[in-house]
Amino acid sequence: MELKKQVESILNDAVVSLGYEIDSLYVEASQHSDVASNVAFRLASKYRQNPKDIAEKIGNTAVIGDKSYIGKMEVTGPYLNFWAKRDYLDDTVLKIRKEKENFASNFSSGDIILEHTSANPNGPLHVGHIRNSVIGDTLSRVLKHAGYNVRTQYYVNDIGRQIAIVSWGLKNFGFDESKKSDHAIADLYIKSNQELEKDTSKVQDIDSLMQMVENGDEDTIKIFDESVRYSLEGTKQTLKTLNVSHDEFVYESEFIRNGSVSKIVNELKSTGHTEMDNGALVVDLSGYGFEKQLVIQRSDGTSLYTTRDLAYHEQKSAESDRVIDILGADHKLVSSQLKATMNLLDKKEPEVVIFEFVSLPEGSMSTRKGKFITADDVFDKVKSQAYKEVDKRRPDMPADFKKEISDQVGMGAVRYDIISVSPEKSTVFDWKKALDFEKQGGPYIQYSHARACNILKKAETFWNPEDAVNPSVLVEDDEVALIKKMAKFDQMIDQSAKELKPHTVATYARELADDFNQFYRYVPVNSAEDDEVRNARLGLVDCARIMLANTLYILGISAPESM
Repeated sequence: MELKKQVESILNDAVVSLGYEIDSLYVEASQHSDVASNVAFRLASKYRQNPKDIAEKIGNTAVIGDKSYIGKMEVTGPYLNFWAKRDYLDDTVLKIRKEKENFASNFSSGDIILEHTSANPNGPLHVGHIRNSVIGDTLSRVLKHAGYNVRTQYYVNDIGRQIAIVSWGLKNFGFDESKKSDHAIADLYIKSNQELEKDTSKVQDIDSLMQMVENGDEDTIKIFDESVRYSLEGTKQTLKTLNVSHDEFVYESEFIRNGSVSKIVNELKSTGHTEMDNGALVVDLSGYGFEKQLVIQRSDGTSLYTTRDLAYHEQKSAESDRVIDILGADHKLVSSQLKATMNLLDKKEPEVVIFEFVSLPEGSMSTRKGKFITADDVFDKVKSQAYKEVDKRRPDMPADFKKEISDQVGMGAVRYDIISVSPEKSTVFDWKKALDFEKQGGPYIQYSHARACNILKKAETFWNPEDAVNPSVLVEDDEVALIKKMAKFDQMIDQSAKELKPHTVATYARELADDFNQFYRYVPVNSAEDDEVRNARLGLVDCARIMLANTLYILGISAPESM
């Protein structure tokens, strides 16, 4: 990022001195140089001049001066290409060794509330839910590293119809204490739905429960709370296995009990965009391109999930600079209506990351019908298979070592496979492919970190990590390529934070592991004949270890020292 800033600085001076005006200088990483700018293209269309001529004029006007990171500049057709000089490489190595996990961090600021997972508490999480969790948790790690103060929240739907069905089942059928709590809740939910389908007159019981909760009936609230507590206990265990946690659990019912729902309804009425439709209160969003009106209050006076969600977002808006929601593709319409309504109220709109669904080779899932494969089942299968792989590679190691590494590798494979696909693309999670050690996935990156640790361990008798190194002797192509890849870490974090696209971290992690393994394959480290060169290469391995660990941490994946 500092190299880009220096390039932008000299380009800006040249563009201004030539009498041009432009909002961006379009400095980006390039395959043909370290960074490049196509600003001449942009200026050509604006000023109706030849882009090649403009690039020549900028090149002749730009003065590198004392910019410490810019080595040379060349004009190639309409492009302005820049290469870094030695100081850039040396500073990268020295800063990584000094700053370690804080390298290239804290360049942004602001308060963010990021909501993710927020699955209905009517059963265990499945693979679709954990794509939400992995995207949300990884983004929170990216944003924190960039310097933002991030609070992660889980919005608990503790009064919806599904919870009413679970609560009705809890009253009528009891709770199976022998099972993991969220699995027992799923059994109740499935059994209750079967009973309600057999005897539709009992649906009135569900409607009655929902009205009683909204009216504050303490006994009904108590059984709703108990149902939700059972489900969330199991959900938290599953998320812990996935290395995901939340700072806060925010309950939907709070917004009814503290008057926030009534407040938001009155605020919407005051906009002049509400009307009655068959006894229900609706918001007219036609001015935002929506044909269908948004219902915020039923004819019986009860609120809807949407109404409570608006009250929740009003609270988030007041407590942060940015509000980020991670939502499945089935929430596209409702999230757009939510944003429009917040805009109507002149409140901060959420930034919404929509992800397409993830499925298993076995097919689709339905909690209501009982046709689903839980995340717990998938995790157990993955960890079991990972154990076999570790046992095959390290048969001499004790069982507790194999168990620890297989758990780390298994969950790393799950997280990496999920996050490596851009959120807007649908994907099939195939645990066999995710665990392929030959594939450049999670286990490959973890193994690269373990390899770096092993190289340093072998050097313990003749090298001290605290010793100073001279990075200027690292001149081999593979050494330079590795240093430049590590230097781009801040740009990758910045891009991921701005665009809310965590898959860029996964791509970077794979490329970093590739560059490290390429370096180790062709450049001798411990066997280097010159002591100064050997020490510098060990320092570079140490940098790679640090950066692989940093990247794995942001991906929420363990960095084993041995595999």
